[in-house]
Amino acid sequence: MGCNGFLKVMMFVFNGLIFLAGAAILALGIWVKVDKISLLGFLDHIDDAPPELAQLTNVGYLLIAVGVFLALVGFLGCCGAMQENRCMLLSFFIIVLIIFIVEVAAAVVLFIFEPLAAKLLEDVGQKVSRSLRDKYGEEESFTAVWNNTMNELNCCGYYNYSDFTASQFVNKTSLYPETCCLTNVTTCDENSVQNLPRLGCFQAFVNLIEENAVLLAGVAIGIAALEIAAMTVSMILYRNVGK
Repeated sequence: MGCNGFLKVMMFVFNGLIFLAGAAILALGIWVKVDKISLLGFLDHIDDAPPELAQLTNVGYLLIAVGVFLALVGFLGCCGAMQENRCMLLSFFIIVLIIFIVEVAAAVVLFIFEPLAAKLLEDVGQKVSRSLRDKYGEEESFTAVWNNTMNELNCCGYYNYSDFTASQFVNKTSLYPETCCLTNVTTCDENSVQNLPRLGCFQAFVNLIEENAVLLAGVAIGIAALEIAAMTVSMILYRNVGK
């Protein structure tokens, strides 16, 4: 196999990985939109939620768009390498370069505004607590969303069990949601939640992000390295085509 053939194989491998990554992101975006009861579902039920926070509910559409775009880019790169089409190779290089620049810009923005996002989620806590007191157990969709969220994160309320104290649900049943107590507790009453309190969902969500921060950073660096390698190979093939 000559040098050009090796580069074509590497180009095919790189773009195959990009295509698979796009397909995975697309599947995740579809799942987020189809699964109405999701971790982000409670945002739809917060009264007077800040516009910035409400935009998080559109993350499914963003994932779908990114997934479709990456899948098309991977397909374009594979076709350009196999057919030795200069136009397709150049288009692939320009598109991947734009994606790389956008990713770098997004990383900088996230780094700068990370404290602002944390403060935004903290400030909305009082509104969430008020919604839990007024709506939990009263509105079926709101209750289902919060039950699902608390089950997935093994948490209770937004801050802790006190979000349900004096709520409509506790006033009527004298009980707290089952997820606020350990599995071996038969009756989830006030004594149970006070003796063995569960973590609030806000802190549980923060912990989940922190625990996976290294993994997310590794994936981001890997994708960036893959894009740089793909751009380099595409430019070499672009120069060699027709020689």
